Amino acid sequence: MANIKSAIKRIQVAERNRLRNKSYKSAVRTLMKKYFIAVENYASNPTEELKTEVEQRMSKAYSKIDKAVKRGVLHKNNGSRKKARLVRFYKRHLTSDQSQQESKMTDSSVAS
Repeated sequence: MANIKSAIKRIQVAERNRLRNKSYKSAVRTLMKKYFIAVENYASNPTEELKTEVEQRMSKAYSKIDKAVKRGVLHKNNGSRKKARLVRFYKRHLTSDQSQQESKMTDSSVAS
């Protein structure tokens, strides 16, 4: 343990910042996981309710990522990478789902 008063204060500040950073990072990870689950649910069963849920979860994740970047918890490029990952996941699941639906439609039309 430090003996100097300024060093003791520095330790306290560092601990406070560490806990704040940890809570932001944990919240970002949690929101991203919930978003991924919502996208998978929507891809397997596309309905308007699930689409609005996906949009809400994306909005919450974007907001938390932007706040973490603003507070200095995440670097700007790290935040951008996380947001790009969310969009990429969404597009990948939608395009694979649409291609499956199109292949089913062409298979049924060929069979007719």
